[in-house]
Amino acid sequence: MTPKKILIIRFSSLGDILLTFPVYKNLKEMFPNSEITVLTKPQFIQILSAAKYADKVMPFYGISKTVSDINSYGFDLIIDLHSNLRSFLVSSLSRANIKIRYKKDSIWRRIFVNWKIITPSLQKHTVDRYLDCLKQIGLENPSKELFIGDFKSLKPEKEEKKLSFLLIQTAFLGDSLLSLPLVKAIKENFPNSKLTVLIRAENKQVFSGISEIDEIIEDNKKSAPKISEFTRLLKELKKRHFDAALIPHRSFRSALLASLAGIPKRIGFNFGFWNFLFTDAQPFGWPMHDAERNMMLLSALKVLSKPSFPDFEQKEELPEEIKKIPLKIAINPSSVWETKRWPREYFVSLIKKIKESYKIPCLITGGKAEEEYNLEIEKSLPEGYCINLTGKTSLSSLVSLIKNCDLFVTNDSGPMHIAAALGTPLIAIFGPTTKELGFFPYSKQAVVLEEELKCRPCRLHGSRKCPHEHFLCMRLITPQKVFNEISKIVKYKP
Repeated sequence: MTPKKILIIRFSSLGDILLTFPVYKNLKEMFPNSEITVLTKPQFIQILSAAKYADKVMPFYGISKTVSDINSYGFDLIIDLHSNLRSFLVSSLSRANIKIRYKKDSIWRRIFVNWKIITPSLQKHTVDRYLDCLKQIGLENPSKELFIGDFKSLKPEKEEKKLSFLLIQTAFLGDSLLSLPLVKAIKENFPNSKLTVLIRAENKQVFSGISEIDEIIEDNKKSAPKISEFTRLLKELKKRHFDAALIPHRSFRSALLASLAGIPKRIGFNFGFWNFLFTDAQPFGWPMHDAERNMMLLSALKVLSKPSFPDFEQKEELPEEIKKIPLKIAINPSSVWETKRWPREYFVSLIKKIKESYKIPCLITGGKAEEEYNLEIEKSLPEGYCINLTGKTSLSSLVSLIKNCDLFVTNDSGPMHIAAALGTPLIAIFGPTTKELGFFPYSKQAVVLEEELKCRPCRLHGSRKCPHEHFLCMRLITPQKVFNEISKIVKYKP
């Protein structure tokens, strides 16, 4: 039987992974129409994306999740080149017509290390042992050498024309901001290209300050009738004749728009039933930061790049009353989800500690929807303890404010990701959500406070109310704990 889908398992390390490249080459020569997928740890995805004869890379995110992913792909042949307990369990629990495993000779290795007894198998190179596996499927006289030609170019091909890219991310502000490293990477690798982004209308002010973006198409999906807005957007996309679309938004609607618009190269995540709408479906896994996960889409363009946020253009000056404050600490008390909000009385206590220690008022930020919530905080404070800017700043002026702050204290929210993208020092208070979901602030200037509880995470985005009715994930993070972190960051003395 000629296998159509082949899975090769090699979790680590870098050297051993490079030595698997001849295996892919020999398999391609033997089965030229087969699709070869390599299962590895996330940190080795980029180097394996450069393997010329490997078609796809699948990240390993635990045995249960991985086995489920493998079985959904429907592999005909599984080749275990790692040969440890974990790879054995993955192979054994996965469905495939043929399964083969290379002999590691780990016992003889230990004997050699301890007693210097040499066996014929130890005199074989690792590549030879890998290729011996292929004899089980009829391969004789394999090619053993590793050539530079076995690697794909790690740089995109020279632009023959001015390419036109579309980035679709119509999620909330936080998710949209985490797609900005894609924007920067596209322009760095395709400097002559035109880049258009399709985003929610309410996020336009933030994105309009990014010089790498050439055009913004606004999506009014929350305010306009769904069918008419979808039709309008489809017409807009069709008339621009894009060469490629990158779709970090895990949404059927986004994938369908790109497909119906006739965009020839559509790159998204292998996430839902709509995978067939993509020409290039990249592996998806939760235990990775969303900014890093989004960058995996670039492998379909032969681009390997680490996440880095573009610069934000500061369009608005700060009011004079804020400029003259010697230490600018902004507090963002609200969030879309109720359980992502640190208790209001905790914010009141924290602001009092800041005022009494540093003799400065805190700046309270928020949108129109948070006016009532944040007003209660202001009313609970003595006069002069805060300047309440809730509902008084546009998104662009909020960017300018956060950029000029010395510290930003926030819940898990969209403004948190603005601070992270700007490089502003920040303290993020996390309750119902965890880092495994990939939405922590992507910044070396960020401190995340959280409590290790078995009930976390309760849901992907948190809940409207605590399912256990104790709200310990937030209540255990006391104002004193947050202030202790502030004291480590702030060196100002009044």
